[in-house]
Amino acid sequence: MLAHPTLDRLTAMGLVGMARAFDELAANTEADSLTHPEWLALLLDREWGFRHDRKLSARLRFAKLRHQASPEDIDYRSARGLDRALLVKLVAGDWIGAHDNLVITGPTGVGKSWLACALGHKACRDDRSVLYQRVPKLFASLALARGDGRHERFLRKLGSVQLLILDDWGLEPLDALARHDLLEILEERYGRRSTIVTSQLPVTSWHQVIADPTYADAILDRLVHNAHRLDLDGDSMRRSKGNRPA
Repeated sequence: MLAHPTLDRLTAMGLVGMARAFDELAANTEADSLTHPEWLALLLDREWGFRHDRKLSARLRFAKLRHQASPEDIDYRSARGLDRALLVKLVAGDWIGAHDNLVITGPTGVGKSWLACALGHKACRDDRSVLYQRVPKLFASLALARGDGRHERFLRKLGSVQLLILDDWGLEPLDALARHDLLEILEERYGRRSTIVTSQLPVTSWHQVIADPTYADAILDRLVHNAHRLDLDGDSMRRSKGNRPA
């Protein structure tokens, strides 16, 4: 960068985007034709863009999304029962503001996790906090946290994010501790935050996975009754697409 008192002050104040833009404009003779308001607008635009990108990067690091997915790459051509009109509404994100949930079901390989991560990526871009969790690993992590004193803090983290993605739900029945933890998470989130659940099993089979009628009724009441539904079908897309967009 060029040596300049204004540049030094911008850097010292943490206005990195403005400092970079100032340095580029000062070195560009064509910038001499710009008016003062145009200079200021360019500096502010670069600073806003720099801060937005930095915040987005931080949100994505926190989210730990399983797939690098975005709504712009969704494949609507594959025959899997994808409701395009509903998905367009989900991408807009109003359902998160309304604290609704989303359930994505279907056989393995039809893009459930990928779609959930695409919606999570869009939520991060909309300046919302997102966290992705695979359900089998989540309950194992909660069991470990219970033993080393991190359990309550972990539950608060799961309850506080604006969008929680619970992927691969229903691969195995829940034990008593997992049932209790799941109910606590959903109770904290109900009416306050949004949750995406993906599962190979239809919702009608979830009582069996929860393996306790009382807990099952309580959990499904907090998760399903205000949930949008994407019920997918068709052959696995992995066989023909590898890791390409879903």
